[in-house]
Amino acid sequence: MTAPGSAMQALYRQVVMEHYRRPRNFGDLPDATHAEGGHNPSCGDQLQLMLRLDGERIEDARFTAQGCAISVASASLMTGALKGKTVEEAHALIQSFTEMVRSGEAAPELGDLAALRGVHTLHTRVKCATLPWQTLQVLLEQARPS
Repeated sequence: MTAPGSAMQALYRQVVMEHYRRPRNFGDLPDATHAEGGHNPSCGDQLQLMLRLDGERIEDARFTAQGCAISVASASLMTGALKGKTVEEAHALIQSFTEMVRSGEAAPELGDLAALRGVHTLHTRVKCATLPWQTLQVLLEQARPS
């Protein structure tokens, strides 16, 4: 019999691998209003994040990436979670996700993003998981009206 914690970890691992093998929202976004690149020099992960904003609302989010399973799965899950959110809601999501990968505690609003909660035990992978989110933070700061 599998312990409940082990079963949950296996499920999370399965979700991460599924998003790595078949990333959602992968590819260019020709009508993007904003784009930003991210790079993790310690492991070589690279991604390009593209958003189409309508005012304060994120209409679409896509990415391209070359990286490890954790960074690609994180970008896949993140872009899915962003669609339809406001910029303010996206900032709150960045904060909740960052806190989760540091503490291992997932806030309810993270939904499927909780699949990456186990990263907090893999200190060398925290940068991989947060690369898409740090890139999103930079992009949203640049998109802020002056």
